[in-house]
Amino acid sequence: MSRPHTLGEAAARILAGTNPSIAICEFADTFYASADREPMLADEPPLTGDRHLDALLGGIAEYLGKRCELAGIPAWCSDGCRFLGEPWHTTASDGDGMREYLTHASPAEFASRNIFTEALPLRRASQSSHSVPLK
Repeated sequence: MSRPHTLGEAAARILAGTNPSIAICEFADTFYASADREPMLADEPPLTGDRHLDALLGGIAEYLGKRCELAGIPAWCSDGCRFLGEPWHTTASDGDGMREYLTHASPAEFASRNIFTEALPLRRASQSSHSVPLK
């Protein structure tokens, strides 16, 4: 099976049973390797039924759009189902220190959705740890 070419395809794979981490990482690899990125985020992904994942997909699209200086952020990212009402710290470690770190490190595109993650959440091995994929 080929890697997802759109965020919507990644969501469809999640709905079909693919581990969300795998589907999102495969999409990120495809996205970073592409020269034509805007269409990859344009269409709204189907809702997964998991409010955390649905909000995360909105954050991913906004984050990638801004970090890669795309012409615009898709309107679907602003839909209410793409935001969480309660904080979600994306860590297996439930310690206060880790939650505090993620609260302060999380990019605004995720923090505004009440999602708290590492500073470079979609970093891939093929990138330098300090680089941001631009146009």
